[in-house]
Amino acid sequence: MSKIFFWLTLFFIYISLPQSLLMAQEDKIENRYYVIPRSDSLTFEMDEVVVTGTRTSKRIIDIPYSVSRLSNVNYKYDKKISISDVLGSVPGLFMQSRYGNHDVRISIRGFGSRSNSGIRGVRILLDDIPESEPDGQTRIEAIDFNSIGHIEIVKGNSSSLYTNAPGGVVNFINDVNFTRSFVTSFNEFGSFGLKRNGLKLGIRTPEYGYLLTYSYHNYQGYRSHSSDYWNILNTVLETYPNDLSRLQILGYFVSGLIRLPGSLTLHEFKFNPMMADSIEIARDTRRISKKGRVGIRFSSFFDESRNDQIELTAYGTIKYFERTAKDYRIINRYGIGSSFKFMNKSKFFEHSNEFSIGGDLLYQAGPIESFKNIFGQRGDGVDKLTDEVIGNAGFFISNSFDVIEKKLSLLLTGRYDNVVFEAVDKALNSRSSKRSFNAFTPKLALNYKLHPTVALYSSYGLSFDSPAGNELDNYPFSSQPAILINPDLRPQKSKNFEIGVKGNLIDHKKSFLRNVLFEATFFSSSINDEIVPFEVNKVVYYRNSAKTSRNGFEFGLTTEILSRLNLKCAYAFSNFKYKEYLAKSTNITGDVIKLEDFSNNTVPSVPKHNVNLSLSYEYKILQILTLFLKENLIYVSGMQVDDRNSESTDSYSVWNTLFGSDLTLGRFNILVSMGVNNMFNKTYVGFVNINSTSGRYYEAGEPRSYFGAINLGYTF
Repeated sequence: MSKIFFWLTLFFIYISLPQSLLMAQEDKIENRYYVIPRSDSLTFEMDEVVVTGTRTSKRIIDIPYSVSRLSNVNYKYDKKISISDVLGSVPGLFMQSRYGNHDVRISIRGFGSRSNSGIRGVRILLDDIPESEPDGQTRIEAIDFNSIGHIEIVKGNSSSLYTNAPGGVVNFINDVNFTRSFVTSFNEFGSFGLKRNGLKLGIRTPEYGYLLTYSYHNYQGYRSHSSDYWNILNTVLETYPNDLSRLQILGYFVSGLIRLPGSLTLHEFKFNPMMADSIEIARDTRRISKKGRVGIRFSSFFDESRNDQIELTAYGTIKYFERTAKDYRIINRYGIGSSFKFMNKSKFFEHSNEFSIGGDLLYQAGPIESFKNIFGQRGDGVDKLTDEVIGNAGFFISNSFDVIEKKLSLLLTGRYDNVVFEAVDKALNSRSSKRSFNAFTPKLALNYKLHPTVALYSSYGLSFDSPAGNELDNYPFSSQPAILINPDLRPQKSKNFEIGVKGNLIDHKKSFLRNVLFEATFFSSSINDEIVPFEVNKVVYYRNSAKTSRNGFEFGLTTEILSRLNLKCAYAFSNFKYKEYLAKSTNITGDVIKLEDFSNNTVPSVPKHNVNLSLSYEYKILQILTLFLKENLIYVSGMQVDDRNSESTDSYSVWNTLFGSDLTLGRFNILVSMGVNNMFNKTYVGFVNINSTSGRYYEAGEPRSYFGAINLGYTF
């Protein structure tokens, strides 16, 4: 802790926002269906309207949860390869990137920390459409930060509104709210062969808006056998059939390859943390991905009063994966999905009331073919062919009522979900399995305004998290080892409480700390049947760990210390313990050789302290040139690597620095940035592969790396 308080006394970070941040009058353009703020002006964050928090449009100050919103202006100079490059400053988010952006672990209040591959426990959306599979598993290859306009983050239990979202929701929204037509060329480069080039085109007329973004990413990687490349295309077309309606067509396509170096033992990590596991090299372990999505959304108000609104969304997905590991697997998935919601604003006994109801449906099916992996090449003949179906159907209801008008509001939400898994062995049609998981998850929340810009909030609710498809793979020593789906794994359920305060204090007369944006939240969760990974013969399976207790605290602060000198602080404290956990150890024949009590052990892969501090300064020259400097410190305390708490990682501190300039000459814009991550070349564990029976827990974080970018833009 002494390190934390020492660094807290030093300089720290925040991407500086323009002077218009200080509640300047927003420059807007009327565009029939809704009002678009100009891209070069910002309201202060508490006035930002978000949808993700309550599935209706509300200001952050009016939402009784911990909610954050980031604009692309906030990270326009930053390196944008990994999700942690962009979201690292959000209090309570802890991210571990294995190989860049494409196998990241996102943990919010411990939910998601169990995943050794992909994202679990946190719902990921792109333009309000789920990137998460019906079972909650997510990979985010389609997220292109050059295309994203803003990001909405809900921290904490969101199961009363979204499927499999006990940890929260992250909604990436493409940059469609621009006011003028433009074209921008992106050119990024850096250490370890980093190259990223792209083009972004936006067309705006009174009748429609169109966004098209293409990015090509190529990276050799800082570890052996960790190269990757990606092609990402995102597009949004929106039109306005009349003054009360909007129609959107949304689509993306992404294809690429990532090679996986695997995890290391402690001895290997100390010898050479950048080496790859020799077995992964021999197998040429990699993932080849191709996936696309097309969606259509129609939303309309019923009349000029705009108190009633309906929104309908439908979409289809096609996904193709090749994965080489112990075997060579080809996965094809075809999915269709839809959602609807109806919203009504009215008066109930002279008090404001907002009611909404909606539902979601996502169905996904396709074959999984398994072959022998012969030194990275596909063997002849199919060893296994399985048809897999995963489906989710759910509906939610929400009502927000002002108990004291514009002072005290009560929010009641609830959701019913049914998640279905079915697998059929095509070689043995009699060998099939089917399981379903369902639950109703209610939530109650209160929001009390001490001041129009300061609010107390609290909530209590239940959450439900079904196992993911890969977590249901049956293991040799289950109660029914002959069937395809694990019959013993149960869904994870929890009770969640939080209480907090958030606000925005502004005094234009001050020259020191004249605006302070803050949020502090205490949370407590009690989890039954937590799903955790374990290994049998070096193959990962999943089991339930009885009861877990999670208590923690999150704090975020953004302030302008002096004119254009900005400080941002994000801190999270996590005290996560297994309360009851008896684990069986078996030999290769399945006989129980040991029964271990992990009760009172610390949950692995979650640091007790996580700090992100930034100090940034922005200087304008003749109104056409802006210079920018940011210093950033990240501190992460040590983490346990397994449920047994047999080993732990060391704490680490990483210092990053960034310089940028933004030049505007008439309609032309040139943005240049350059920086150094991990300036002092600290060797640290960036990802923990938890519960590895072979002791392969450790994966190195990024060493010292340099990067730069030149973006050229023209506004029509």
